[in-house]
Amino acid sequence: MSTDDTAPGQPPQAAQQQAGPRMARGPRRMGPGGRPMQQQIDPRAVDPQVAEGKAAFEKGDATLAELRAMQALQIVPDHLDALILLYQCRRKANQGGPALEAVLRRIVRRDPNILWATTELAFMLFARGERVECEGHARNAIRLAPRNAQAHGIMGLILTETNRAVAGEFHFRRAIEIAGENGRVATNLANCLKTEGKVEESETWFAKAVELEPNNANAWLGWCRLEEVRRNIPRAWELLEEAQKVAPQSADLSLTRALLYGREKKNEEAVAELSRSQAEGKVNQIPAIALLERGRLYDKMERFDDAWADYVEGKRLCREVQGRRYNEQLAKDQAKRLKRFFTRQRMTLLQRATKNETMPQPIFIVGFPRSGTTMVEQTLTAHPLVSAGDELVFINDLARIGSRWLGSPLQYPECLADLWMGDNRLVLDQFRDYYLKRAEQLGLFTEGAKFFTDKMPLNETHLGLIHLVFPHAPIIHVRRHPLDILISNFSNFLTHGFHQAFDVKSCGAHYMLTDDLVEHYKQQLDLNYLEVRYEDLVEDQEPHVRRMLDFAGIEFDSRCLSFHENQRYARTASYAQVTEKLYDSSVHRYRQYRKYLDDAVAILKPCLDRLGYPSD
Repeated sequence: MSTDDTAPGQPPQAAQQQAGPRMARGPRRMGPGGRPMQQQIDPRAVDPQVAEGKAAFEKGDATLAELRAMQALQIVPDHLDALILLYQCRRKANQGGPALEAVLRRIVRRDPNILWATTELAFMLFARGERVECEGHARNAIRLAPRNAQAHGIMGLILTETNRAVAGEFHFRRAIEIAGENGRVATNLANCLKTEGKVEESETWFAKAVELEPNNANAWLGWCRLEEVRRNIPRAWELLEEAQKVAPQSADLSLTRALLYGREKKNEEAVAELSRSQAEGKVNQIPAIALLERGRLYDKMERFDDAWADYVEGKRLCREVQGRRYNEQLAKDQAKRLKRFFTRQRMTLLQRATKNETMPQPIFIVGFPRSGTTMVEQTLTAHPLVSAGDELVFINDLARIGSRWLGSPLQYPECLADLWMGDNRLVLDQFRDYYLKRAEQLGLFTEGAKFFTDKMPLNETHLGLIHLVFPHAPIIHVRRHPLDILISNFSNFLTHGFHQAFDVKSCGAHYMLTDDLVEHYKQQLDLNYLEVRYEDLVEDQEPHVRRMLDFAGIEFDSRCLSFHENQRYARTASYAQVTEKLYDSSVHRYRQYRKYLDDAVAILKPCLDRLGYPSD
């Protein structure tokens, strides 16, 4: 494997070429049906063209260089030096997007051991939101060069983006250890620490980032957003002014300014800020994330048609420009396999993990994104015996690595059948300890706490695995009107659930798929399960808070009725709402948009009827 540390865009020379280009000759080979097979061409046949192209590139004639590279690739499509030359030409000409990415992909396919190409492709995929594929290339970059700072940088970004911030922090710190402190990595580390809830340390690194690189607008803006979620709005405005000084044309300024106006309830000013760049002709199209934010502001202003128009256009851009589409087949296949595996008959044969009495225990708060799980978590963690875990990825991690731990040739969930093997009898306890150790690493075992929460959206997909690893753990399932959930998903940028939230119909379809899976689990497993309705909590808070605490085996504490005073750092899209007193304006919110929801109602009707929710 190569350990070359060449920077992206500065490719090393290809392996030394052998002399004497020649065409491969021999007897004419015949393929199926008696058709002649295409003769292979010796790659050295195009070396003169590639050499001429390289010479032209060095002299600054990128047009001739690209022409020679293309000519060579027409004859030998996977010629490595020609691909690298083509990439250099297109990169120099600022030809970004799919065309440049396609060449880079061909280089990596031809030789996956080229570090600069692997790293560059990972960064491109990250910028485009292709998280799964990005992670594959980022991991390979680390394998190729474990002491390459850029490889650790992209690994840190992808891990932080996918809710594995503790591991992301490790890679950012490794990048700093290898290459020293710089403003960009310091900013990324600060954002990572913010995601972990380490707000004081995050602030320290933001301060260090702007000290190292005063013109780093991303550092100033990141620091501003940190203060915004800490509810220190005056300080956030000060930091935004610093960002304005160093990058007055930054597209992120307008969005951040609008967010601050929104936090101050100045909705008109926020909308005007988001609309200004287009009105002044600075941009032809408002970015998707800004459209969704403006739509939510219109909603607060009761301009519901304008809000819906922004939601629709924002999600269209997400689908058609960013390529974020619901992976329906993958979701259906997963649900089918989970239902087929987790049956009562099989579960009577599978053992359970034992309880580790020496460590705090999880309370699982499950529910569809935007169902009210953050409000329930904020309520429970106002109790001194319960610390906040927020969105923990540990159950998903166990599903991902389970087959390796079991030494099974099968994937999850089928690999769990290997628990019947004598040499796997302790694996479920190892799963338990992995989960608890990760929680401890994250700092969730606060002094005096006997419980911590895990509210990862759609954890209900894995109720079978949760039951095996934590058979006695309380599972609180938060229900909310499915149409209210749908509107909230459609108005926010959410990737949970195979990108279900980028279209109204796909959101409805994934809700039905998940609900059907939960009903299967309830019938087939003896879960420690409690269903709580968001609407009931809003209408009559105290009895339902008492009910949840009693279910978890915790004595009532009146502080749980004032969840908005809970000073914890909430890291989800609901962070602003849970700092406000309980309000009922989100109950039956869908009725403001009912005329747009006929397709969704048709999909959700069986569930609406079963749960007793209206559809008018």
